[in-house]
Amino acid sequence: MTDVTDERPFQISGFCHLALVCSDMQRTVDFYQGLLGLPLVKTVELPENGGQHFFFEVAPGTYLAFFWFPDAPPPAPGIASAADMPGHGEILSAIASMNHVAFTIPEDRFDDYKAKLEAAGVRTGFILNHDDSPWTVAAEMHPGVYIRSLYFVDPDGILLEFAAWTREIGPDEAHLTPRTAADAVAAEA
Repeated sequence: MTDVTDERPFQISGFCHLALVCSDMQRTVDFYQGLLGLPLVKTVELPENGGQHFFFEVAPGTYLAFFWFPDAPPPAPGIASAADMPGHGEILSAIASMNHVAFTIPEDRFDDYKAKLEAAGVRTGFILNHDDSPWTVAAEMHPGVYIRSLYFVDPDGILLEFAAWTREIGPDEAHLTPRTAADAVAAEA
C-alpha cells in the first residue's frame, strides 16, 4: 500500500487508543494482560475518587484503555454495545455506541487462539470468512475472502474480534453509495 498520509488534510497515522468502560478494573487487567497478554503500561488514578484509567499496549503506539468509574451506569447490550456475537445473536447497537474492537492476528493462528480462549472459559463465536457474497460470509476459504474473524467477549460483555486480512484490498472495492438517515426512514415506511 502507498503511504498517502502526507496528502491528507490531517496527518493521522493510526489509532492512539480506544477508551472503554469496565465494571471491575482487576478483572479487566486479569483478562487483557493475564489472558490476552497485552502489557499494562500506564495506570492513572482519577482525582476526587473519580475512578481509574488504565492503558494496555496492543502494538507500539497503539493502546486499549479502560476507565473504571465507581458510579458508572450498568451495561446496556443492544444499545451501547452489541447484544451478542455474529452468528449467535443480535449485533445491532445504537448510533454513537462502540460495537466491537478488532485485534489483528496471524491468519494461521485462528484455531489455536480459539482453543486457548475456550480453555480459559471464554465464550467464542464461529470463525467467519468474510467475502462479498450476499450474506457477506462463506463457509469455506476461497480467493474472494478478504478477512477472517473470530469473535468473543470480555468479562463485561464487550465484543472483541481477532481478525486477519487474507488478501490485499483493491482500489475498486469501495464502490457502494453511502446510505443516509433518509434511507433508514424510507426502509421503515
